[in-house]
Amino acid sequence: MEDSPRHFARERALGLLYEAELKASSPTEVVADLAVKPDAYVLVLLAAVEDRNDEIDALISGAAIGWDLDRMAVVDRNVLRLAVAELLVSDDVPTAVILNEAVELASGYSTDDSGRFVNGLLATVARQIRAE
Repeated sequence: MEDSPRHFARERALGLLYEAELKASSPTEVVADLAVKPDAYVLVLLAAVEDRNDEIDALISGAAIGWDLDRMAVVDRNVLRLAVAELLVSDDVPTAVILNEAVELASGYSTDDSGRFVNGLLATVARQIRAE
């Protein structure tokens, strides 16, 4: 199966969120320094993470029983932020797609246990955000 443009957008957004965190910058600052601007969906996701950061982190923290955000792997934390932002702002994307994409990103870019960790936490947050 071929990856969709939105899959690549999520992957690019994750990379930019990771870069922003390592540089202690905002996603807006990281994007401003790019020679080629990312596509529109990347910008939507980054803006959602940045604009709703406190809300997103509160949702993650509330679902992460026994885990502080600061103790999570950097990639896991940013995958979670990205997915929660997408749950909040992309009503046209099914919840299952967002969760599957997040698990795939976590499994591909983080630890062996990250996929399960992200899946369990996001399932809890998704039930709070989207009562489907």
